[in-house]
Amino acid sequence: MAATPADFDALFFRSALGRFATGVTVVTTETTPDARPLGLTISSFNAVSLEPPMILWSLTKAASSLQHYLQARRYVVHVLASTQLHLAKRFAHGPQSERFRNVALARAPGGTLMLDDPECAAWFECYNLARHEAGDHIIFIGQVERCHRNFNQPLVYHAGDFDLTPSTEPLSST
Repeated sequence: MAATPADFDALFFRSALGRFATGVTVVTTETTPDARPLGLTISSFNAVSLEPPMILWSLTKAASSLQHYLQARRYVVHVLASTQLHLAKRFAHGPQSERFRNVALARAPGGTLMLDDPECAAWFECYNLARHEAGDHIIFIGQVERCHRNFNQPLVYHAGDFDLTPSTEPLSST
């Protein structure tokens, strides 16, 4: 049995989705074969599996960087902290060359290009395991090879704008 056509338009759907608060990430990699830095802001990030460790994120088919991410062997997903709103905005718009201007870069333990910013709430170095077409987006599934976290409060995206999470004490890991 086929799905019933939607009884709402894309604008209403987007507004309804905006009621769900998400974290904000920046995904970095390098173009092939010339190894230029590539990065963008993504809020469509989620866990897939603990064993093996896997995550997913999605990118619109209209993105100018889509072909580079489809070809990338690895990428790093940076979970931004509430203090990194400037990075979220910088990597959301404008030419790639401007996004990296005066931004410190480093290599993740496996050699993947990443932001050199200790404020990130977490980061995940991923092997680009699978890509799936879904509507007007491509879903990327990354197998996490390395990750790091700290207890900085995350930056949140909600109802079409950025939000800051309240400061709380970190949960113990017992």
